[in-house]
Formats: sequence, structure tokens, C-alpha cells
Amino acid sequence: MELYIKYNIDKMCKVLLQQQLDQFNIDCRVTEPGYVKFKENIAMETYDKLIDSLKKFGIEIVDNQKSILVQKIKNAIIEMLYANKGVQSMKISSYLSEKLGESYRTLSQVFSEVTFISIENFIILHKIERVKQLLLTENLSLTEISFMMNYSSVAYLSQQFKNITGVTPTAFQKIIKQKRYAESI
Repeated sequence: MELYIKYNIDKMCKVLLQQQLDQFNIDCRVTEPGYVKFKENIAMETYDKLIDSLKKFGIEIVDNQKSILVQKIKNAIIEMLYANKGVQSMKISSYLSEKLGESYRTLSQVFSEVTFISIENFIILHKIERVKQLLLTENLSLTEISFMMNYSSVAYLSQQFKNITGVTPTAFQKIIKQKRYAESI
């Protein structure tokens, strides 16, 4: 028997993070992706144990200002990619500047300095991941996905998809269908 699962990574991370925090009886709440609000300071020993516990799940505590800003940029981009059409159709530079209260130039410079990748390339990589997820879990046409992800055309989406993955979206779907069929027999 096989199951194909659709999941919300943001929700999973919030729940996992809250469970880990609850284990240490820390009075706090996870308010948005990548942000925890503590009601009071925690002991250094508890903090160190929390860091070790979170590392097991690939979760790191960000503790310098540039890294914190980069995490906020990443969160805003991912939020935008999974949001309704109104947010996705906004110009990314305007969206990030408005959301984070910094000039896009500053955001772009800090992001590139810390991650060694441009904001634009980060967005492209995550858009393609989102497209792959939609191709695997939703019954949408490439035209619908192209519109949903704010691409100017299906051809542009296909070109960008192929540049990143090495195959076209249609070939990707065929490969996944063949793989699923082969696993079922």
C-alpha cells in the first residue's frame, strides 16, 4: 500500500517547534514562521539544551542581526509564494521593503552577503520547488500554475523549470508517474 501525502511545512515546523519548547516548560508562543516570543528570559543551561534539541530537526537559533534579517527575508518570500494571488502579484522589492521596513537595496546586500545567493535566485529556486509541489499534489494545468505563481507565460515557467531541474515540467510529471507506477508493481 502507498500513501501520497500533502503537507504544510510551515504548520509542521510551528507544531514541532512548539512541542520542543513545551518539553522544556518554556512559557512562549510561536507567532510567525521563524519567530518565538518568550514571556520571560530562560536559563542558559535550558537555552543550550534547547539548541541541541532543535538541531536534531534541522532547526537553528539565529543570533546575529544580519542572519536574523536574512531569515526574515526568507520567511517573507516563502509566505509570499504560498499566499493568495494579491500578495504574489506584488513586486518583490516593494513587498519586502514594505514588510521588513528596510530599503530593498539594504535587504539585497545583506541577503547576498550572508547567503552568497541573490534574493532573485532564492525566489526562483523556491518558486520551482513550489511548482514541483503543485505538480505532484494538485490537479492543476501548467497554465493555472503559471498564473498562480505569477509567471508571465507557461513558456517562461517551463524554461525556468528546465534550467533549474534539467527537465521540463511535463517530463517531470511523466517521470513521477512512471516512478509511482513502478513502485506499485
